Amino acid sequence: MADSSSTQDEELYLPRTVINKLIKEMVPNIRVSTDARDLILNCCSEFIHLLASEASEISEKQQKKVISPEHVVDALQTLGFHEYIDEVKQVYKEYKEQAIKHRQRGKSRLDRLGVPEEELLRQQQQLFEQARLENELHEQQQALLESQMGTTSAAIQQLNPSQELSSTQDSMQTGEISLLPQTLSLSHDKQHNV
Repeated sequence: MADSSSTQDEELYLPRTVINKLIKEMVPNIRVSTDARDLILNCCSEFIHLLASEASEISEKQQKKVISPEHVVDALQTLGFHEYIDEVKQVYKEYKEQAIKHRQRGKSRLDRLGVPEEELLRQQQQLFEQARLENELHEQQQALLESQMGTTSAAIQQLNPSQELSSTQDSMQTGEISLLPQTLSLSHDKQHNV
């Protein structure tokens, strides 16, 4: 039981690797003890929980179901972290710019194809229709083949009633079916000559 609760507690914290990387970036020339790293990890997690809770309350007061960046900024203000607000707004602005560039990069790939989107949609629909027709043709061929196998099997059964139907079907499945029409015609001729 103690192991599962400690695992659940660890899930509520930031990954240690992220914290270690941040510490290394902030203070590259200073060694930080494991206890200090754990304390920083706990402080970061607690700060995030506090900020998220306050932002959640603000969004609920505004009857919103989604916490927006503005709710987070308001939460910083309410909690007394005024000095972080400008930096948070700057980071958010940079994030939005990167997101826009990423979306435009995706659009520019489409533009580089040199084919209008309407033409691409038309080609896609054409490929779907072609695949549908090929599938129908394949199903018709399967049905015809199964029908021919049934007819051949019945003809063989009439000519040679002592032979089991299952052995005939086995021979058809193993590829010996190609010899059956010749065998049928020879057997049929022999019966007429007798």
